[in-house]
Amino acid sequence: MFPSPPPLRAIPSVEKLLQALDPLDVPRPTATAVVRLELTALRVQAREAAPTPPFEEILQRVRTALDQLRARRLRPVINATGIPLHTNLGRAPLAPAAVAALVAVAANYNNLEYDLATGERGSRAAYLEHNLALATGAEAATVVNNCAAALVLILRHFTRGPKKEVIISRGELVQIGGGFRVPEIMEASGARLREVGTTNQTALEDYATAISQETALLLTVHRSNFYQGGFTDSPPIAALATLARKRRIPLAEDLGSGALADTGRLLPPATTLGHERTPMEAIRDGVDVVCFSGDKLLGGPQAGIIAGRARRIAALKREPFFRALRCDKLALTALEATLDLYLSGRQSEIPTLAMLQTNTDSLHARAEEILRALDGLPLVARIGEAVSRVGGGTMPRAELASVSVDIQPTNGMAVDELAARLRRASIPVVGYLSDHRCRLDLRTVFPAQDALIIQALRVIFPQL
Repeated sequence: MFPSPPPLRAIPSVEKLLQALDPLDVPRPTATAVVRLELTALRVQAREAAPTPPFEEILQRVRTALDQLRARRLRPVINATGIPLHTNLGRAPLAPAAVAALVAVAANYNNLEYDLATGERGSRAAYLEHNLALATGAEAATVVNNCAAALVLILRHFTRGPKKEVIISRGELVQIGGGFRVPEIMEASGARLREVGTTNQTALEDYATAISQETALLLTVHRSNFYQGGFTDSPPIAALATLARKRRIPLAEDLGSGALADTGRLLPPATTLGHERTPMEAIRDGVDVVCFSGDKLLGGPQAGIIAGRARRIAALKREPFFRALRCDKLALTALEATLDLYLSGRQSEIPTLAMLQTNTDSLHARAEEILRALDGLPLVARIGEAVSRVGGGTMPRAELASVSVDIQPTNGMAVDELAARLRRASIPVVGYLSDHRCRLDLRTVFPAQDALIIQALRVIFPQL
């Protein structure tokens, strides 16, 4: 008998595995790197005298690693979670007008910093800044790449001199998405935090008493997904603005989402606790500088919008740090197109706002059509009553009645396996599990995507 080959000699070459993987749907260097990682792990095992797996098992390991890497590539998904501003799914989808503008600008050269009237260098975002000021009722406005960046810029600017202290209510020292904490953002900006009040009670007098020669700014922050109830109190922003003016201290407000539409009127009548404070309200209350997101209730791309008094905005734009935070041509283009819809009275074309306004009767009719199309498959599908939440740290207590398609396999497949297979569909479908069912909330599914959900389920459940 021939002796068994040493473990290292039994490990296949990179090229042999790449040939077995052909045709590749990722760049060859990408696949090569994955293969080498897997082979390195096998060599470590071989040095420890572990047997080398058969070639097919090694190939399957590589395929699994490639699948995992491929799944991280940005691609469209169907959001069936019922959360319109789902942070993990990219928040607000863009309006068709914004998408069309993006395609036109991205595929061509453009006048990003070129004045077509004079033939000289122009100002970036001049048209957008003009419209942002109009939409918010502010004297001036500008934009950076996200709301956290806007807050950091504001804090850096107002604390760049000898005064470093920023006064904020203890009840607003929240943690926002991704683990970012307001105190840490303040520290990173060079500001020195001065907390006032208690977690649940902050009075105007608390701010007044805390103001000193070291005070650079009064700051109020949206609580995002956190809300307070019961024995709570905080001063009206208008009163805080009056105090700031008397003491000659600027007041800034981070609105988080910052809706340009009146969400109290936008949401169905049965929806309670659905008002989101707007930039217009902040400006009317006397806030010097307000910042908010572009990709939440506004319905645009990721951006941090800053609006307020003209001299404050001009000073922020002169900050050297401003250049590091500015938006690129694509974000500016999408935001321009989105603002045009607001100013033209065409808000209904913004997908997020349309989703929030969709009535349950239309969702129920779509669910019935989906159930009819699934007839004969090895599953039980029912129409369920669902509750949608807005997401994105917006109106955390608001609940919207919705309609779901609830699916239970009858062929022995577990519901978590069904959810995993839906996520692996040609266009992934992301729902949620509840009561041993895979639930697909139709509020956040575009009507044109119903057919894609049906197709995905027919692939997963071939007809008997």
